[in-house]
Amino acid sequence: MAQDDYDGKDITVAHSSGADHSLGDQDPGLAVVPTDGFSDPGLLPHRQRVTDADPKKARKAERTVYTLFYLSIVGSIFAIAAYMAFPMESNNVGDVRLSTVFIGLGITLALLAIGFGAVHWGKSLMADHEGIDIRHPTRGSDETRERAVEIFDEANRESGFGRRTLIRNSLIGALIAFPLPAVVLFRGLAPQDQDPVKLLSHTMWKKGTRLTLDPSGLPVKATDVTLGSAFHIIPEGLAELEHGKLEEKAKAAVLLMRLRPEDLNQLPDRKNWSYDGIVAYSKICTHVGCPVALYEQQTHHLLCPCHQSQFDVANHCEVIFGPAKRPLPQLPIAVDAEGYLVAQSDFHEPVGPSFWERS
Repeated sequence: MAQDDYDGKDITVAHSSGADHSLGDQDPGLAVVPTDGFSDPGLLPHRQRVTDADPKKARKAERTVYTLFYLSIVGSIFAIAAYMAFPMESNNVGDVRLSTVFIGLGITLALLAIGFGAVHWGKSLMADHEGIDIRHPTRGSDETRERAVEIFDEANRESGFGRRTLIRNSLIGALIAFPLPAVVLFRGLAPQDQDPVKLLSHTMWKKGTRLTLDPSGLPVKATDVTLGSAFHIIPEGLAELEHGKLEEKAKAAVLLMRLRPEDLNQLPDRKNWSYDGIVAYSKICTHVGCPVALYEQQTHHLLCPCHQSQFDVANHCEVIFGPAKRPLPQLPIAVDAEGYLVAQSDFHEPVGPSFWERS
């Protein structure tokens, strides 16, 4: 006998001995007659774990689980402490690197310890008897729904969630502590005493500011920019800044490229924003702010390595693929009396992720 998965009624297995083998006028390919049915092999014999047979092993596994959950709490606290111990406001590259490393180590420990603890709990302490549930596509009967509640109670008893208080409480503590580093980190993304929208709406670029190489700060002449080349550019004076250097660079970083003038499709109001095929665009992706640093000189495409947004340099860096929602902001450039490339003004729109457009 077998059970129908849909209505729960018993159905009989068809036997080839009682089947009508005459095909009549039907196409032989339409007749399917089972001839070699097989029996249900059933479940394999249950194999006891060492924690099922030895109470000492079970207690050791329990200690391992709640120790891992406590380690997760330690990792979360360590990440917060690292954030405070190595503040990025110092604008010291070494502090930024140390902060990133130690915060990452703390968050990694917090997440891995929760995962390892939960897996070890399930594999060594929770009941592991095999069972089969037949699913029904429609609403179950009241008896079935009552049985579901009983199953939850059984799961609680079998997992020991209500009984093993050290494991339960350490897990709850780990889950509470784990989001705290994220809360602290996100709070530190914006200055506490200034409007971040206003800060991101303006950069160091202004009329007459020379374009200089990153990181040396050497000014760039138009004759230095060869066809198909791409230069990483920062504003003149940024390399000598003592305070706020990283913040200003994160906003003002630019990619400088040279195309054949006939390959540029420029809007009428932007024809004077380039010089002899040389164009400058913000290096900060308009998706989530990653550096757009991969340039394909044959297709004139810029690629963001983080989420694969692609921008067409020949068409004002419009988005041609990926999650970015708007083109890269263009920096208007010109040439001064000495032949050096200079900015005509600041960007005409906020740089970075499109979130700031909603201000």
